Amino acid sequence: MSLNYKKNRAWAENLSIVMQLGLTMAGCILFCFYIGWQIDKWLGIRGVFTVIFILLGILGGGNVVYRQIIEVMDSGKKDSTD
Repeated sequence: MSLNYKKNRAWAENLSIVMQLGLTMAGCILFCFYIGWQIDKWLGIRGVFTVIFILLGILGGGNVVYRQIIEVMDSGKKDSTD
């Protein structure tokens, strides 16, 4: 079975961008969850900082994903004008 890499290249590039966005968002949320959980454990509080940091992770991850999307769109425009 022969694979046509040129035919599947655009599909693979798009898949890698989508995976990068998803993993970035998940990473931000999980990192902030862990930090909030550790602060709650350290202070003996139940879930207050975990919820706060999860919300911060969602906002921060959304910001990073938005900037990555803008960067990809800008590089796509530059490639099409060349």
